[in-house]
Amino acid sequence: MNGMKYKGYCARIDFDPEDKIFVGRVIGINDVISFHGETVSELESAFAESIDDYLSACKKLGQKPNKTYSGNLMLRIPVDVHAAVATAAEIKGQSINQWAARVLEEAAHAD
Repeated sequence: MNGMKYKGYCARIDFDPEDKIFVGRVIGINDVISFHGETVSELESAFAESIDDYLSACKKLGQKPNKTYSGNLMLRIPVDVHAAVATAAEIKGQSINQWAARVLEEAAHAD
């Protein structure tokens, strides 16, 4: 995975071959927070600094910082898929939420 985490915020990391730097952008929020560094150490420091600066600016302005994902996920799926999921969850002795959370976690970390 090309990402980093800090204080509950996640960032996607890319490499800019033209400038020969790592470029990061915080994902999962509406505000735009980006940072860069020439080394992994610089990138980690820049990420932490950008999040800390963002939280400080929000506090100074009296604004609530954008939160990362809430943990609630609403899906609209075909009836036959819903039935198959319910059956698979029941076979495992789990609720649909427990089953789906496990399956989604495995899929999200598969690469």
